[in-house]
Amino acid sequence: MEAKSEVIVIGAGIVGNATAYYLSKMGKKVTVLEASDFIGNGGSSRNGGGVRQSGRNPKELPLMVWGVKNLWPSLSEELGVDTEYTQGGNLRLGKTGDHLKILQKLADGAVKCGVDVKMIDAAEVKRINPYMSDEVIGASWCPTDGHANPLTTTLGYYKKARELGARFITGVKVNGIVTKAGKVCGVETDGQIFEADNVVVASGYESNEILKSVGINIPMKKVSLTCLVTEAQPKMFSQMLGTAMADFYGHQTKHGSFVMGGTDGYDEFPKRIDDSYPLVGSSMISATCRGIMSYFPILKNAKIVRAWGGYADFCIDGVATVSRCDEVPGLYIECGFTGHGFGIGPAAAYNIASLIAEGTCPADISPLRYDRFRPLK
Repeated sequence: MEAKSEVIVIGAGIVGNATAYYLSKMGKKVTVLEASDFIGNGGSSRNGGGVRQSGRNPKELPLMVWGVKNLWPSLSEELGVDTEYTQGGNLRLGKTGDHLKILQKLADGAVKCGVDVKMIDAAEVKRINPYMSDEVIGASWCPTDGHANPLTTTLGYYKKARELGARFITGVKVNGIVTKAGKVCGVETDGQIFEADNVVVASGYESNEILKSVGINIPMKKVSLTCLVTEAQPKMFSQMLGTAMADFYGHQTKHGSFVMGGTDGYDEFPKRIDDSYPLVGSSMISATCRGIMSYFPILKNAKIVRAWGGYADFCIDGVATVSRCDEVPGLYIECGFTGHGFGIGPAAAYNIASLIAEGTCPADISPLRYDRFRPLK
């Protein structure tokens, strides 16, 4: 029997680490349990670094807008690390009329939520970023979007949480949630019980394996995503790039290299060494490079220095679950971030921490409830 914590957080990615940090900052005694041997071993350390409001489902926008206004601008100073947060805007590019219709619909939804997004033509795209291909006929433009460094940000939350007293235990797989009289009282691992009155499940796709112990299921699937990094290039631009079809994304880092992602269409059938680590295939790299050159031809001769793959928890409606669980008091869920959890992760973590510590939270997370998938009566 382990010493009792006030809160157990399951998962040590950016969401779990940030939740542990904010809870510790609010005075809670926290234990973080991570199944792998490494901190940030999932998508938190293997993503394109986007911190964007544009291109999101309107259900996520109240939370994301709150995070961009209240957390990201001062996060480097707060965590004591260089998160490399750059609020240089976001161009979501289109090449066809159908692409522009998709972007217009997303822009309209964002504007209704108070986000500064507008559609621009090819000439305006070239004015903002003269390196874009002539194939681009228009884009949505959000000047308050940006990007950051996933590695330093995830590590920063981890280090700061530990400084405030949070305990991290790696190599511990949680098998289920333990309840007493219907309320959370801890979690069960192989041969151990960790006691707590509150449990936060922030384990990506693996969250359902844990949640099924109390009859909860979030409809999501495990998808493999790949990013590549180029050699350092001269400074070109500060915007985050995306596309209407979400088949290409990327930005230039503070170092000068470009971090780019894409797809070869086989995301749901990853080649892998074992059940936990996806193997980056040549088809993914080739497909991503073709996407880069069609939108951003100046990089056609840039050398790739490395690539990495990671799994994302894609929810059936493309929207994260950030919620308190009503029928199991003391249970909180943060998962299903659908490949864009890095940017919204800090805001999700802060609001769940606030719910636990104070009973309320500053952003409207009601559209992200865990039970939105239930059939209507």
